[in-house]
Amino acid sequence: MSVHLVPDGLAGERVDVAAARMTGLSRSRIETLIAAGNVRLDGHVAVKSDRVSPGAMLEVEEARPATVTVTPREVAGIRIVHDDADIVVVDKPAGVAAHPSLGWDGPSVVEHLAAAGFRISTSGVAERQGIVQRLDVGTSGLMVVAKSEVAYTRLKDAFRHRTVDKTYHALVQGHPDPFEGTIEAPIGRDPNHDWKMAIVEGGRHSVTHYVTLEAHRAASLVEVHLETGRTHQIRVHMAALHHPCVGDPLYEADPVLAAKLGLVRQWLHAVDLSFEHPTRGERVTFSSDYPDDLEHALELVRSW
Repeated sequence: MSVHLVPDGLAGERVDVAAARMTGLSRSRIETLIAAGNVRLDGHVAVKSDRVSPGAMLEVEEARPATVTVTPREVAGIRIVHDDADIVVVDKPAGVAAHPSLGWDGPSVVEHLAAAGFRISTSGVAERQGIVQRLDVGTSGLMVVAKSEVAYTRLKDAFRHRTVDKTYHALVQGHPDPFEGTIEAPIGRDPNHDWKMAIVEGGRHSVTHYVTLEAHRAASLVEVHLETGRTHQIRVHMAALHHPCVGDPLYEADPVLAAKLGLVRQWLHAVDLSFEHPTRGERVTFSSDYPDDLEHALELVRSW
């Protein structure tokens, strides 16, 4: 347990903001600890909306996380797009996680790279070593993984400072109105559902830009650029416009339409990834074609 006295400079801040600033833990981690009753303010169990005052005693008890094991295993369908001394760029299929985690016993990119003999950065917690970005299990497309320590540090900074260009294509229900726009709405854990995110007051700042590429009777193909990289960001923001990704029942997509298109996951693919190479300095860009299930669904939508 860590104990802190609230400084004058944080007077009036919400307890989750203050705790994150004072402990160095992420806001999402602090929110989890608050929900578990592991944060106390002047001896009382804190809730996220509590405000702190100068001199208040803040106690944060961070439970030791359970061990997650990295078991090397090759994963069918993972394609290595680029490999050098500092980075490896992977084209991840759907059904594969970025790294092992509690509650997930399926395959992961980290485990595949370990089985294939790739030596990646040792920075980060054991099961996430080398991971500087993540894609949802049900989202396919491009990911970069750091192999060297300098690459890990510089790529993390690049993502933090939003100098990495991430382009996604999504097939969404209906026709976004307007056809081009920006969604700026805070995202946090859905208080009523496990494994789901939502637009919530006090959530993390999130910005999504989209433009419609094709409009069809049942759905539209949109190109999406992210300024921020929140969990489920595209899925949450498009659902908030009442145009969820086709095949995404977690965010209220029509299961009948998904079945007609043969989709068992959301139609969402990371098509382009561009960033400054962490050691060579030049801008590098990588692209990925649609996988067969998404291509088939799109052709069906075009034919209707």
